[in-house]
Amino acid sequence: MTFPASRPLVRRWAGATAVVLASTLALAGCSGSDDPVPASGESREPAPKSPKPRKDVSSSPTESPSETPSETPSESAGTAVPVYFVGDGPGGRPRLFREFHRVTGDPLTEAARLVMGGGEPDDPDYRTLWPQVEVSGVTATDGILLVDIPGDGFTERPDGMSKRMARLALQQLVYTLQGVQQERIPVVVERGDTEARLFGLSVDRQVTAASALRTLNLVSITSPAEGDTVTGDTLTVTGVANSFEASGPCRLIASDQEVAVVPYQAEGWMEDRLFPFEVEIPLADAGTGDVLLQCETDDPSGGAEGDGPSVDTKLITVQ
Repeated sequence: MTFPASRPLVRRWAGATAVVLASTLALAGCSGSDDPVPASGESREPAPKSPKPRKDVSSSPTESPSETPSETPSESAGTAVPVYFVGDGPGGRPRLFREFHRVTGDPLTEAARLVMGGGEPDDPDYRTLWPQVEVSGVTATDGILLVDIPGDGFTERPDGMSKRMARLALQQLVYTLQGVQQERIPVVVERGDTEARLFGLSVDRQVTAASALRTLNLVSITSPAEGDTVTGDTLTVTGVANSFEASGPCRLIASDQEVAVVPYQAEGWMEDRLFPFEVEIPLADAGTGDVLLQCETDDPSGGAEGDGPSVDTKLITVQ
């Protein structure tokens, strides 16, 4: 593995271009995998303890990963669910990034509403491609995830939405619902008497998950979350990635200066999924105040080829 000795420190503010691994986005197909991993394309990893509302995050090591990332201890009401939003990826190309949100009510339906214009991501780097679309409910039945959209709007694409973005919007929904359900099963959109189209795409058939490696950002930070406050001597970082030799750097940046860099080691790479990782970063040189956490995939070429590494960032506060 190779870590660049010196590279620009990048904050991907909303609408900005990220420095990320190059790949052509292909979104219409199914992954075709029969393995039992979550349909999100990521190996199982625990949800953060308290995604909403925000709480101080202890910098001591976390508990061992559980096998049910959509369920968390009852620290507060509701259920933590994975929600996929869009951020800038390789060369400015959009990719899906995962956040955990706490919802009350039916997890599938509420997660769908967050994607479909009913909520906002915590990270300002992310956005949803969906306009405000009403959803009556989501049901897991007969090996499918059935989404009931009662209105007749948005059978065609809104102004400014390309066909490529329409496909990615559907993948937002597919990855989110399959992540909540923890099953790699297809999504069916039911539109009642309305033509079976959504954003100009036919939805008269099952919609399956596209390749994780071509759809997801190849590194995604789970904890700490955007806006968290951390204390202690070390920061425990968890996330998922698919990086060369399963490793890459996590950096702390304070006042535009890199104050710590530690390599993470994920549980695998190369397969069509993302793998969990956990790394501890010393806070001794971070001071107090706002600090940028930046995790990347490894870039074997050192920037000589392609668009550089995949990147995810979280702005946190050190006390």
